[in-house]
Amino acid sequence: MYHVTLRGNHRRDIFFTRADRHLLTTLIREAIESCGAQVHAYCYMPNHIHLLMQVDRTPLGKIMLLIASPYARRVQARLETTGHFFERRYHAVLVDTDAYLVTLLRYIHHNPVRASLVATPDDYPWSSHHAYLGTRAEPWVTTDFALRMLDSERRRAIERYKSLMTRPIATSPLAECNARDPRILGSDSFAHKLLGDKWNGQLSTSVTQLIEDACTRFGVTTAELQSSSRLANVTGARSWVAEQAVAAGIASRASVARHFNRYAPSFRRTLRQSRSRG
Repeated sequence: MYHVTLRGNHRRDIFFTRADRHLLTTLIREAIESCGAQVHAYCYMPNHIHLLMQVDRTPLGKIMLLIASPYARRVQARLETTGHFFERRYHAVLVDTDAYLVTLLRYIHHNPVRASLVATPDDYPWSSHHAYLGTRAEPWVTTDFALRMLDSERRRAIERYKSLMTRPIATSPLAECNARDPRILGSDSFAHKLLGDKWNGQLSTSVTQLIEDACTRFGVTTAELQSSSRLANVTGARSWVAEQAVAAGIASRASVARHFNRYAPSFRRTLRQSRSRG
């Protein structure tokens, strides 16, 4: 099971008409049917999408290619634009469903509320929240698995889901990603169970990958990390990348500073200040 995020390039909008959202739904439905995958939750935000996707034998990358590429081509053809439609590639986090599935459901369905687009998830039409409530038929969304985690009887499970959704989301569960490997939302034992002995907690092999992980974890952009911004989430993300890179032996703090267009001595001072505040 993966939590997948796909963003518009430079965080630009990816939907321009109601038909665009229907097109994306058609492409997702066709892709998961042909690849034996399942979507357990989704949310279409104006400039990005969230998917909670379970894969079988077909790699996630191939499935996302079947979705993103034709969508970008068809929308850009209508808009008569060229260039990258989506930001780099999708971002995926491997999920321990026993520990985080329900929390991720709430997070995904509360995204429009957190973005101040609506007052409640009920008011937002472009998410699987309505499929979980049973108020809209979306057979391509798998709801049974998560609802059974709430109660064995479907009616009671839906009522419990409704109750859980009335609670606000304080922080993103993605902030709890594995400290040794931010591409996993789960413990070391979970990572070993799924990935075996090949997992050593150092699968992020480049500063670029760490930066991508930090953007998702802290809700920032690469441009913000390379700017002069001193906002708390931006400086926190820079500090996190540096600590992860040094701990994993990927790069020195000076090398990370260059990635952020920062002067190495001042960057080290900022890191010390960040650690002292933490």
